[in-house]
Amino acid sequence: MSVKSVLKGGLAAVLSLVVGAAPVAGSAQEPVAATPSAPIPYTPAPKAQPKAATPPARPRAAPTAVALPAAPVANVVAPVAPIDPAQLEAFVDGVVTTSMSRDHIAGVTVSIVQNGQVVMKKGYGFDRLGDHPRRVDPDRSLFRLASISKTFTWISVMRQVEAGRMRLDAPINLYLPESVRVPDQGFAREIRVIDLMNHRPGFEDRAFGQLFEKDPARVRPMLTWLKQERPRREWAPGTIPAYSNYGVALAGLAAARQVNKPFEQMVEQEITGPLGMTRTTFRDRYPPREGLPAPMPASLAGDVAEGYFWNGTRFTPRPYEYVSQAAPAGGVSSTAGDMARYMTMLLNGGTLDGQTIFNPQTSAGFRTVSDRAAPGAGGFAHGFMEFQLPGNRVGYGHGGSTLSFMSNMVVIPELGLGVFISTNTETGYGLEASLPGRIVERFYGPAPAAPRLSQWLKDNSGAFGGQYLSSRRAFHGMEKFVGLFNGRVTAKVDGQGQLVLKGFDGASIWTPLDTAGRFQSASDSRVIVFTMQDGRATGFYDSIASRYSKRLNFFGGDGWLIWAAILAGLASIVTVVGALLRLRLNLRQTTVQARASLLQTIQAVLWLIMLVSFILWFGKVGDVAAIFYDWPGALLIIASSCGLVAALFSVVVVILTPFVWQGGRRVDSFTQGRKLRFTWTTAAFLLFSVVLACWGAIFPWAN
Repeated sequence: MSVKSVLKGGLAAVLSLVVGAAPVAGSAQEPVAATPSAPIPYTPAPKAQPKAATPPARPRAAPTAVALPAAPVANVVAPVAPIDPAQLEAFVDGVVTTSMSRDHIAGVTVSIVQNGQVVMKKGYGFDRLGDHPRRVDPDRSLFRLASISKTFTWISVMRQVEAGRMRLDAPINLYLPESVRVPDQGFAREIRVIDLMNHRPGFEDRAFGQLFEKDPARVRPMLTWLKQERPRREWAPGTIPAYSNYGVALAGLAAARQVNKPFEQMVEQEITGPLGMTRTTFRDRYPPREGLPAPMPASLAGDVAEGYFWNGTRFTPRPYEYVSQAAPAGGVSSTAGDMARYMTMLLNGGTLDGQTIFNPQTSAGFRTVSDRAAPGAGGFAHGFMEFQLPGNRVGYGHGGSTLSFMSNMVVIPELGLGVFISTNTETGYGLEASLPGRIVERFYGPAPAAPRLSQWLKDNSGAFGGQYLSSRRAFHGMEKFVGLFNGRVTAKVDGQGQLVLKGFDGASIWTPLDTAGRFQSASDSRVIVFTMQDGRATGFYDSIASRYSKRLNFFGGDGWLIWAAILAGLASIVTVVGALLRLRLNLRQTTVQARASLLQTIQAVLWLIMLVSFILWFGKVGDVAAIFYDWPGALLIIASSCGLVAALFSVVVVILTPFVWQGGRRVDSFTQGRKLRFTWTTAAFLLFSVVLACWGAIFPWAN
């Protein structure tokens, strides 16, 4: 979950779960709100195999069977020499301390396992600053892991599949209460469980103002959040990938409902408890409140690391991020020590210290991409991300970002290796994303050099150059307006014959691997895949196929907005200045011309207020939290409202324009020059109105 990612393309949501009394799949009975109570500790006991529930019959299209791969051998032993712990620690120390100094990161926690042993476990910097700074303790400091939470959710779902209570090829609606079942919205096929795992349910991605809360009084039960924040469906399920926190939340609710337990309690009793992960929790640090899950135990709450924002001169503490409302998607907090146990279990086929969390067949599923979006593209292995690593190695796991915490967990089965890292500053994104690959490259060799196809790319630069727009964004309202900015990528071939992708969060360089549209990052082993038609790119999948960026045509480019804004801004200034100058002159004009001129002057003032408000709002983008917590905020409401009124005036002024040209006697009318200026301004304002409407910027109620 990448939160920098919603203003930068990514994000993760979380939920507070309240589940009800009917575990039967497909039951229409609503969950009963759970009152706060102490977390129920795990007590080892013989596990009875529950009877499989038969979902009630529902009219639907015949599903495509989804089969798990053959079971792997448990107790994986890497066919390579293990890493020397001393060399590993020296290397990681150098990478982490350099990044902390360069990128201004307050604290980092790391754990690395290999062949069933903890090879390294270490904290760097501070998990709390201020008057009483506290150093990071890998066994005590709880970091917010964001979307790594999703791996716990998928394990919970697969446990229900193993028990026969859920099927991967069944519609998710069979396992949800009626109030949150997904409506068809004109789509013939229902969303299946496997579609949620592959992040292909077809949902738009919304985040602002509801995925993270800083005020505990605003935290909602998960069921309420799911009802109130349902995204629209934009594509048929199983087609276009668009990373969906909401979809994972639905899956978490469905799994918990099958065992008639709140999500948090289910994870405690079925995963973290058996694994001895005593310092891992999905519970938030809020005061007890009826209707919400029990809060984080006091024994853990005092050890949660604080999040920080580097403002250019110093670390600024961020408020605690409440994500209970969407817990299955991003609510877990944990230590490096606990995550070492978790990775060891994943590498060992689902078992640890005699406890079996899932069976070998499920383990194989977490290492097999369910459905590749395109040949050579990445994907999701039943919810786990597939990572391309140096030396042609493949890893599985998940990254995650809240507003302040950046985390990553990657296990590489063929090396018996697992790497976990988390930082408590948003500038830690580059470190957490690169560390697993850098370790593999340092100790197991780099990937083969990419073929030299620079001249071919230069000769075919027009096939790839242009603007592309991500599928992971909002498609309606003012959040659409922001998504059309931060979801946009410009591709250009540079003088070295490399592809430069430039987006809201910076630039990256890619080298062609072949002439079919596969490109590898110049800085790591990530691979993106372009879809081609008649030798021309139509879009591309990111390295894990979590989104598809579609190539835009001439009318889809942001040049229309930029030039329309410039023209409208200039026209507004000229109009206002002209109106002020005319106050001292006794100019002749008809009644219609006078009224039309007044309307156009009011329009100009409204446009200028809108533009200034937008500029001031964009000034807050440097601190992502200011956007999330204050969405949409007074500035954006003012800008959008002024734009809406000005756009409505445009319609009236256009209607009046022919009458302005009719005029009256020469001495009682606009001059020809003023009529031309009036018409030019009317056209500029109308164009700006149409472009803003297409971008969703003038609908203040749709936020």
